[in-house]
Amino acid sequence: MTHVLSLRSVAGGCLRFFEHAAAVAIGFVMMVVGLALGVTMIMLPVGLVVGLLGVAIFLGGLFARIDE
Repeated sequence: MTHVLSLRSVAGGCLRFFEHAAAVAIGFVMMVVGLALGVTMIMLPVGLVVGLLGVAIFLGGLFARIDE
């Protein structure tokens, strides 16, 4: 039994990889921004929210499956 890769399946795999990579990068940036905002006492509540959303997006990009 042979398995034939079509251009559509390869393009779909590359697109899914880049979606996950973008989610990981955005989540990491949000975590760093949340940490920077949390340093000052005035921006601590905003920093906590941004940082925790960044963690959720980061972990979603690593472990979540994006299927239809």
